[in-house]
Amino acid sequence: MIQFLVFALITAAIAVLTYWKCRGARSSESGAKEYFLAGGGLSWIFVAGSLTLTNINTDTLVGWNGNQMLNVIWWELAGVPGLILLAKVFLPLYYKNDCTTVTELLERKYGEPSLRATVAFLFLLGNVVIFLPIMLYTSSLFLISLFGLHVPLMLVATVIAIAGALYAIFGGLRAVAVSDTYSGVLLFGMALLVVALALAAVDWDLSGLPAERLALIGDSSAPVPWHTLLTGMIFTQLYYWSVNQTITQRALAAKSLKEAQRGCYAAAVIRASIVPAIVIIPGLCAYKLYGDIGDATYGRIVSDTLPTWLSGAFAAAMVAATMTSFNSTLNSSAALYVCDLHQRFVNPKVNIGPLSVGVSIFFAILGIALVPAYMGAESIIQLIQQLIGLFSMPILAAFITGLLFKNVHARAVIASLFFGAGLYALLSFGWPAWHAAAPETRPAPWHFLHLMFINLWLCVGFALLLNSLFFKRRPAR
Repeated sequence: MIQFLVFALITAAIAVLTYWKCRGARSSESGAKEYFLAGGGLSWIFVAGSLTLTNINTDTLVGWNGNQMLNVIWWELAGVPGLILLAKVFLPLYYKNDCTTVTELLERKYGEPSLRATVAFLFLLGNVVIFLPIMLYTSSLFLISLFGLHVPLMLVATVIAIAGALYAIFGGLRAVAVSDTYSGVLLFGMALLVVALALAAVDWDLSGLPAERLALIGDSSAPVPWHTLLTGMIFTQLYYWSVNQTITQRALAAKSLKEAQRGCYAAAVIRASIVPAIVIIPGLCAYKLYGDIGDATYGRIVSDTLPTWLSGAFAAAMVAATMTSFNSTLNSSAALYVCDLHQRFVNPKVNIGPLSVGVSIFFAILGIALVPAYMGAESIIQLIQQLIGLFSMPILAAFITGLLFKNVHARAVIASLFFGAGLYALLSFGWPAWHAAAPETRPAPWHFLHLMFINLWLCVGFALLLNSLFFKRRPAR
């Protein structure tokens, strides 16, 4: 009862603080800018907090610690140059073109709304089919493991989805960003405490672990081989931080370009200094204590090391982390549908608020319904990274083509999106199955980060080839 009361009080306190901060906010903006970009009124502190907490959630804490290897730290460290590229290269372009969604930049570059709509649809597909259900699955799995609950996972997922959706539905991005920041203070404080307790449980001594568990530079069998850092890794980070609506929407809601850039730099400092410890050390300690236990790692180490009287506070931190990522993704999905699809092709004068509420509820229900599809995944975080490749590199290729070349027909780029998705599915999922049928005679598949790198530049080349052959246009720099 005490644990539950602590959990409920902290969760309620975050909600009250968010309401108190947002209730006096007024903006001269109306409609989409106010609802999806907080009227352009966020300070750099809330930009940094929302960027960080949108990325750090139970997927990250459960998934990376579940690998129980130092090598996966590269996924987090590579986010630092990703944030810097967002601040220095892409944000000036978004602010110059007064973008509400990142896809607006594509429409400005190519002059074709159908390309913007196609990319928005791909973003929505990724958000609703991959991110929303996985967030609900990993957070529910963690809470069940932490408290030893004997309730259906779907019930826990539904409760979390409802609570998280309330911020996105009734408060818009302003409430999402503010709650992200307040939740972040709690989450990072508790996560760092878990790091200290996990190290204390192994007497601050990680010696005796297998060498591959402590290897920073990985060979070809590692989750992140060293050579992937030179190919796909930087481009996955470029996609995630610079052209991903869920992330960039936070920076687009700042008071000014400089304020947005300051928020990005602050988020980069947090990522370099705090994040690596909380996603790596508990997993390594758990390996020394229990061996290889996969995605159950984080829940087990927390349950065994955290004092019982703090478990309610920690549960509140983890639920807050999930809700911030869930409501951020939900809010950005609503923005993509309303601004890029409904206003463009259905009704340009639609009442933004009620429509956003309706589509947010619909997306939340779909996310809940798809949770069972991810139950039993061997490594949920690796699955996420692999599935993202279906649309991330083709979308990034569309941005790169538009920024590097002029006079490229939008339909050539639209064709490259579907070409890239099909090619990546063939390489990443078809090749392993083909190899497994005759492993002695057929070449082993390459790492998916290499495949993403290849897919990116083949998409660019395919768009330019179609542009020349079918649309008779000569691309210019």
